[in-house]
Amino acid sequence: MILADKIIELRKRSGMSQEELAEKLGVSRQSVSKWEGAQSTPDLNRILQLSEIFGVSTDTLLKDTEELTAPSAPPQESAETEPPLRKVSMEEANAFLQVNEKRSIRTPLGVALCILSVVPTIVIESLDSTDKFSDMLGAPLLFIMVAIGVALFIISGQKMKPYDYLSREGIDTEYGVSGMAGDKKSKYTAKHTVFIVIGVILLILSFLPTMILDVAAPDSDFADALSGALFFGFVALGVGFLTHTGIIMGGYRKLLEEENFTRKRKKHRDRPNPAMTIYWCCITAVYLLWSFITRAWEISWIIWVLGAILCPVIAIVFRNKDE
Repeated sequence: MILADKIIELRKRSGMSQEELAEKLGVSRQSVSKWEGAQSTPDLNRILQLSEIFGVSTDTLLKDTEELTAPSAPPQESAETEPPLRKVSMEEANAFLQVNEKRSIRTPLGVALCILSVVPTIVIESLDSTDKFSDMLGAPLLFIMVAIGVALFIISGQKMKPYDYLSREGIDTEYGVSGMAGDKKSKYTAKHTVFIVIGVILLILSFLPTMILDVAAPDSDFADALSGALFFGFVALGVGFLTHTGIIMGGYRKLLEEENFTRKRKKHRDRPNPAMTIYWCCITAVYLLWSFITRAWEISWIIWVLGAILCPVIAIVFRNKDE
């Protein structure tokens, strides 16, 4: 290989243009062009500079019998550093979707029961001026409904535990699994959109009964109780629709490794933050304490709104502390 070809090859390996090489050597671009075209030869000082720039010996540059060594391959990560992909068969994928479908019913039902747990107390208080039956029935019914809701969460979590790896590990699906999941997802997309629209509309309309009943019966305790019950009913339904369709669509996305379940996101997925569990337990305690002391169930729900607004801030603060 002659000097001209060696300069071209070494310059390209270094990722430099003729202008960049000329600038390093203190010559014009035309000079470099002539060297590469074998129209002229660099002097000894330029040969020494080329040797230093490209990291080769002067003999390698000047002797036609000396060939350039092959470029070293870029360092690759050891295969051992990447965890092996989890195999998912068609049978396992179908079993997961069946369990996920049942979860899409249990979890929204549990959420709805927790949201509606205050309704019996609100209604009983409006009918009982002495608060006797409110204390006897309202509080026990509240805790019973919450307990049933929590039980549904636990059951759903236990049923889904064998498939937790779909949220945490990269998967290698058997032939036909991706096609099956993609087809089901495509068919469900329209229904998913409808459920989201219904859920959002119900949440927006949740304040409507309160506004109407406040105007229609401003001094009626029963109207206040009814408006509170309808508010929580609308919220429970809205959240139920959103939770249900989110779980269904999430199942398809897990099998397809899309959106929040891509391998990159799984790799950097945050570990569960115990601070958030403590935070929501405190929010619940404050809500119940304030509600039972003041018996202002019609306004105490605002605590949940404030809690939801502050939740992302708390999550960021504690995540940064962990890092």
